[in-house]
Amino acid sequence: MKIIDISPLIDEDLAVWPGDVPFSREVSCDINADDNIGLSSIRATTHLGAHTDAPNHYSAAGSGIDEVDLNKYYGACQVVSVAVKPGARIEVADVQCEINQPRVLFRTSSNNERTVFNTSFNSLSVELVEFLQQRQVLLVGIDTPSVDPFDCKQLLAHQQIAHSQMAILEGIDLRAATDGEYTLCALPLKIAHSDSSPVRAVLLESKV
Repeated sequence: MKIIDISPLIDEDLAVWPGDVPFSREVSCDINADDNIGLSSIRATTHLGAHTDAPNHYSAAGSGIDEVDLNKYYGACQVVSVAVKPGARIEVADVQCEINQPRVLFRTSSNNERTVFNTSFNSLSVELVEFLQQRQVLLVGIDTPSVDPFDCKQLLAHQQIAHSQMAILEGIDLRAATDGEYTLCALPLKIAHSDSSPVRAVLLESKV
């Protein structure tokens, strides 16, 4: 089994949504400075790097990340590349393959610079979310900070995903994965009432 890491590196240089809390790490004990152990603490947004949105991020009646169905974040998936204009939503017509797995990860290549926040990233159209729902997709992922455009306050794709009861995986890095079928593992942390959780998202590829 080959493991493909689709999580960006988390450090102080990793860009976060403008106005959100960037990552920082404070060292309390340093084993290389004569302490008997290494010990540190971190501070950051929960929407950090590869992360899963909880329903209460976009719905007042939604549950926290500690209550989500973990089955949605592990299992068969497919990586799908699309080519759309900067800032555009992905439409159904942009998907040039059959959707035949219950988890779909979109590679847009519109957000490959990890240290600079690019506001013209691609996102999902409401029609595409409906299309995925019709194919019984459980989780949709994307290699951008959000399934909605940067300036969309109505969160139209998020709201349609809530209606469809699908899970969301954002901020993944799909550059090391080719299009095709894999097993996804992107389990969120069990953070009480949290609106999101960072994850170590990986794809498992069976060796022939």
